[in-house]
Amino acid sequence: MMQDLGELHYGFHSLCEINGKNKEMLMDITIVKLDKEAKESYYQKHKEMAILLLDGKVKIKWSAREEVVERRSVFDENPWCLHVPKETEVTIELLEASEILIQCTENANSFEDKLYGPTDCKSDIFGEGVWNDVARRVVRTVFDYQNAPYSNMVMGEVITYPGKWSSYPPHHHPQPEVYYYKFNKPQGFGLCLVGENAYKIKDNSFLAIPGGLVHPQTAAPGYAMYYCWMIRHLENNPWTDRIDDEKHTWLLDKNVKIWPEK
Repeated sequence: MMQDLGELHYGFHSLCEINGKNKEMLMDITIVKLDKEAKESYYQKHKEMAILLLDGKVKIKWSAREEVVERRSVFDENPWCLHVPKETEVTIELLEASEILIQCTENANSFEDKLYGPTDCKSDIFGEGVWNDVARRVVRTVFDYQNAPYSNMVMGEVITYPGKWSSYPPHHHPQPEVYYYKFNKPQGFGLCLVGENAYKIKDNSFLAIPGGLVHPQTAAPGYAMYYCWMIRHLENNPWTDRIDDEKHTWLLDKNVKIWPEK
């Protein structure tokens, strides 16, 4: 479930494939790192596609439009993400060395393409003011069932502060999900649970989470942790919210007391 890409070299790095590895995720997800002046075109006959800029500066061309977008820090800046339907060609010109994430899945729907900018992203603070702020984190939603019901995917980002928890209280959902991680320092690390199994999280690692399993996680003290979260809706069963583990829902009581109970 947890896999480590290690040092990210120039080229294409596949996380999962609909007809290949981690196929139970029902998505094609690729990390692309390219040098300045590189140029790539992407086209999917039967799949929708989301292209997220993680770092760098690129010119994106699609549907007779073009935009120059840049991002210096996934920790401090909201995302740029282009979301297009099937049969839409997208060309990316690298204005400097850049890293992007491409998420695709099958979708027969045709819909209007959209370039989500930093001001379009919904950004919330979760876990503030409870449990001594040990699970306070930033949750960004690029698109989901609420603002893109025509899509078969969800994409968002989480910033987990050093020494704190995210995806907490433990929750699950029947839809598969993929996390792609970054740390503010290359030696940064964290830990996660998938069901009853524990994994070490590293910079450029990713987690393929089968539906139905809880997946809480934490960042080690001193290291901020970022992850892009990507969910695939199931047929007639879209992801709309988390399902909290009943054993831990007592934590959601507004008057909850934790140790020491006084």
